[in-house]
Amino acid sequence: MSWQGLEGHDEVAQQFRRALDRDRLASTFLFVGPEGIGKRSFAVKLAQALLCQARPAAALEPCGGCARCSQVTAGTHPDLLQISKPRDRSAIPVELLIGSGERRMHEGLCHDISLKPFMGGRRIAIIDDADHLNEEGANCLLKTLEEPPPKSVLILIGTSVDRQLPTIRSRSQIIRFRPLEPVLLERLLVSQGLVAEAGEARRLAAFGEGSLARAAELVDPAIWGFRRQLFQRLAEPRLEGVALGKLVGGFVEEGGKEAAPRRARGRLAVSFAVEFYRQLCRALSGAALAEDEELRDSIEQALAGGKLNEELALACAERSLDALGHIDRNANQATWIECWAGDLAQLAGRRAA
Repeated sequence: MSWQGLEGHDEVAQQFRRALDRDRLASTFLFVGPEGIGKRSFAVKLAQALLCQARPAAALEPCGGCARCSQVTAGTHPDLLQISKPRDRSAIPVELLIGSGERRMHEGLCHDISLKPFMGGRRIAIIDDADHLNEEGANCLLKTLEEPPPKSVLILIGTSVDRQLPTIRSRSQIIRFRPLEPVLLERLLVSQGLVAEAGEARRLAAFGEGSLARAAELVDPAIWGFRRQLFQRLAEPRLEGVALGKLVGGFVEEGGKEAAPRRARGRLAVSFAVEFYRQLCRALSGAALAEDEELRDSIEQALAGGKLNEELALACAERSLDALGHIDRNANQATWIECWAGDLAQLAGRRAA
């Protein structure tokens, strides 16, 4: 069973159910977890449960058919406020929080959530893309966070606690959403018609990082063409750092102008490299090669060239894992690519020592 049709988050639903049973629902929540796993959908369903007029909030089972539930679904409920980062902006504009011009402090989310509920019950606000709250935006929320209006619930949605400013972290109850299990991702990819074959769904799920949205993006054949080129480059007897950086940089740039998709492509590129070096370590230790034909061919090429010993292959894998951490901390794109590619080339060049 899945809570309100949302797969993989029954434990979080139970956590809210217990809080409501004890009448101890917090006023501010920070939802964190990978992109594309249903955090925003969960927030909207939670709001629907809290605003439903047919069933008690503590049941956490909105009827879905009453007028208020219908308004939540349509996005027209007057007691449900929602904002997110516009596609053409790098941060959530402060105008969405406190208004603009002559209307400053008389409109915007911080003003609107302070009003009494129009229909009784609660006033609920959802801030999507909380990762993109800059310091000015977080400061605009400070009073609302420190002195929550009566009968209000504020939900901020981000990807990790580390990407939130201290102003947000210290004043929110953190709700952690787990990545979706690969088996669940496989089933969802097939059931939603994103792929037709189970084998393809299994491959996409393996690199989806627990996110259905991310797994769906991997349907693009160009991504697997890049993977093939990357494996060929890593398997060469002499790894050229500049050429590797150029290959990865071009792949990342093809993600578009937005930082989030470029960051996702960077993570994907480095994850492919981690996969390569892990499999190389297994092969060097005598374990069976991967079933993936392209990966197996590249590993065999690397083994034939005496490319790396087990110690250096492990060092390359660890350096790639470090690069993933740098990407998550929003390191400069050109810098992390250049440093990572250069370090891999240097490690590979030590094989003759």
